[in-house]
Amino acid sequence: MNKPAVAVLFGGRSSEHSISSATAGGVLRAIDRDRYRVIPIGITRDGAFVLEDDDPDKFALLDGRLPEVVDNGTRVRWPDSALTRELHVVDADGTERSLGDVDVVFPILHGRFGEDGTIQGMLELLDLPYVGGGVLMSALGMDKHMTKSILRSAGVPVVPWHRVTRAALDRDRALWDGRIRSLGLPVFVKPNRAGSSVGVSKVDSWDELDAALDLAFAEDSAALIEQAVVGREIECGVLPGRDGAPTRVSLPGEIVVTGRAFYDFDAKYLDAAGIELVCPTSLHDGELAEMQRIAARAFEALGGEGLSRVDFFFTGTEFFVNEVNTMPGFTPISMFPKCWIATGMSYPDLITELIELARL
Repeated sequence: MNKPAVAVLFGGRSSEHSISSATAGGVLRAIDRDRYRVIPIGITRDGAFVLEDDDPDKFALLDGRLPEVVDNGTRVRWPDSALTRELHVVDADGTERSLGDVDVVFPILHGRFGEDGTIQGMLELLDLPYVGGGVLMSALGMDKHMTKSILRSAGVPVVPWHRVTRAALDRDRALWDGRIRSLGLPVFVKPNRAGSSVGVSKVDSWDELDAALDLAFAEDSAALIEQAVVGREIECGVLPGRDGAPTRVSLPGEIVVTGRAFYDFDAKYLDAAGIELVCPTSLHDGELAEMQRIAARAFEALGGEGLSRVDFFFTGTEFFVNEVNTMPGFTPISMFPKCWIATGMSYPDLITELIELARL
């Protein structure tokens, strides 16, 4: 146990449980075992912390199968105070044993109850270092309305939008219909706090709006309605600088939609047809510099911690920030690692950099 221990935390209670598990499979495969000792901790859909198998293949996305954390009867016990970093596990037979001290927690959790500042708050209480943004940055990044509000106040171009709740619609539907229709068609309707394109619809006709809102409200109490932008979908990875150096921004990747309405869940994670991921993609020198400037500004406006993937719509003359994802996917077909690999950082080196940033 002389190597630094990294607790890889994945699964969780959100609708993105399986994506988190698949992301963990990629990290478990890439993490440098000569440098780190790994403690794989799964969170079941019911919220139980279990000691998982250290087997990347178990959590791979294969043949459309979505992996998940199944309750195996074990229970991981976190430190009982900030005076210790020792983890314990109670095995299925009731035997308790030590897992040793943990040096860094890698919370590969997507969606609510993990990416939204909740797990970060728990780790702060225990004084455990962790990968990624802190409580505030994670909470802000999870809330699309708050993200857009902060970015707009920081001078970062964002797409026009409205946030609405079911209660607000019921109180004054005519008012909200007017506001929503002012965006023009088409619009995208999303849960305000969800990711991985879960609950997202493209509305091309106003008679499709109610169904799209119902789908979004199934994931969150608030929905976001955004004006659609005609342009290229560009994404890049962002990391903080070390020792006072500037924020680092990767080369850009592009999502080329050829046979689908948009970059939906199946395209992102099940390798469905109709989508091509191009990384690196082509931008003129001035366009690249502008994209990297805006990406760094967006990252810093939300807190500038850990890592982010910044997603853009590029009209050919202007970059609009669509989202800032504070814990992007790490599956083999995910854009965040692809962008950094294209920039010259290998997948294992990227994982090592994230762990070491957390240890600073």
